[in-house]
Amino acid sequence: MKMKKYTASTMVEAMRKVREDFGDDAVILSSNVTKTKGFLGLFRKRSVEVVASYDKTNAERTFESQVRSVQPPVAEPESVERMQREMREIKQMLKDIQQGDHTFEKYPDELLPVLKKLQTQGLASEYIMEIGNLVFNRMKQDKVDFTEEQQMELIRAWFSDCLHDIPFGGISYQKKFINVLGPTGVGKTTTIAKIAARALLEEKKKVGFITTDTYRIAAIEQLRTYANLLQAPVEIAYNEEDFRIAIEKLKDLDLIFIDTAGRNYKEAKFVDDLSKLIDFSLDMETFLVLSTTSKEQDMDTIIRQFDQFPIKKFIFTKTDETNSVGAIINLMLKYGIGVSYFTDGQEVPEDLTEASLEKIVDLLLVGDSCA
Repeated sequence: MKMKKYTASTMVEAMRKVREDFGDDAVILSSNVTKTKGFLGLFRKRSVEVVASYDKTNAERTFESQVRSVQPPVAEPESVERMQREMREIKQMLKDIQQGDHTFEKYPDELLPVLKKLQTQGLASEYIMEIGNLVFNRMKQDKVDFTEEQQMELIRAWFSDCLHDIPFGGISYQKKFINVLGPTGVGKTTTIAKIAARALLEEKKKVGFITTDTYRIAAIEQLRTYANLLQAPVEIAYNEEDFRIAIEKLKDLDLIFIDTAGRNYKEAKFVDDLSKLIDFSLDMETFLVLSTTSKEQDMDTIIRQFDQFPIKKFIFTKTDETNSVGAIINLMLKYGIGVSYFTDGQEVPEDLTEASLEKIVDLLLVGDSCA
């Protein structure tokens, strides 16, 4: 791994030097502000020290380029997704054959399709059984076989009753700071850009951004790109002092969106670092972004790691990349936390849906986020 220390008068100049030597994939190991001694203690100058690293040499990059040139073409994303989906279905079929699925033996055949769909979607077994018992008992009470439409009506009523006290909907526009947390790879930066674009275009709000994701230069540049499109200012916070300065610079704006670093927040250290950097006592709404392509157990671990923060609502991303959205319902019911938005693509700001009870249930039962 190559490491180098840079000293410059400003952070922007230091980052330019890093990019010139290591490119956009450089990793920032540390940064701090120093003051040089002046004559008789006067005229002290402020400078910035940055330690950066990169673990690939030019020879390694050349070798990788040569290897890629002889590799066969990479499959299109749609083809890969289709193959992965088919493999999951085959594995589930083999599992059912080996273990046998006796869960729904007591229910009539007319009720099985919708219950199995809920099972495929990943809804918890306890909720599926409650739904099955509700519909089956009504069928026995009325002494008729319900149509699928009648079954769906009862199921929607069950969800409405269970989720009645859980809040839904986007940002309130009552808080100045919109803080977005979440692990790496869930699409926080793109999601922030979508919400900010809606606020700017539809609500005519003056917006700005603070990023604390100083670990990856590419992440900063991505946010700058979105901010430039929205003609909105961006401030970078490497430490607590930078965060306070950024707040002061953006104080005249209506909304300030905070893009936090994407880290493996299963490690408590990164959560502690975040609590020291961001002042959660500000006039702030905090949202936790989770990807529906993640395992429910992993999402549950992340939620528990963030329980020290005042999470107002979840934001679920990549709903177009999975056929299992039951985890959304499971986690809402487990923690009593609602959903603000869910996303189903990369287009800004189009692929963003403000959540409601009806839309979440449609996503589960129909697979249509816009119904």
